[in-house]
Amino acid sequence: MKKLAAIFFLTTYLFSSTEAGELLKLPLVFLHFTEHKQENCRISLLQFLDMHYMHGSPKDKDFDRDMQLPFKSLAHYAASITSTFIPLLTEMSVQPDDGVLLDQPVPLQTLPSFASGFHALVWQPPRIC
Repeated sequence: MKKLAAIFFLTTYLFSSTEAGELLKLPLVFLHFTEHKQENCRISLLQFLDMHYMHGSPKDKDFDRDMQLPFKSLAHYAASITSTFIPLLTEMSVQPDDGVLLDQPVPLQTLPSFASGFHALVWQPPRIC
């Protein structure tokens, strides 16, 4: 029973907060491929995938149908980002005790620079001191 509950919760998490839910659209790939196959009987599955995933999203006659394919739209991804990350408050105006509002915003914190290389240190080999 514990294993079944763990599988249920893991599956629920994966499909709700990651892009794994896009895999549910996989049958649309094959349906759309058969549509292209009816138009051009010489197209292969690799040519179809190359046309739809390696060259961006050109606005052609079946653009709306193309955007229904898995991993083509970022709607779910954008929703998960906005629900996951909380915007950082970097400035605010403070009202002193005498009731006068400050003209200049007061910085609350400095944002870390992601180019600092600190996170890259994890991937360095061990050093002998």
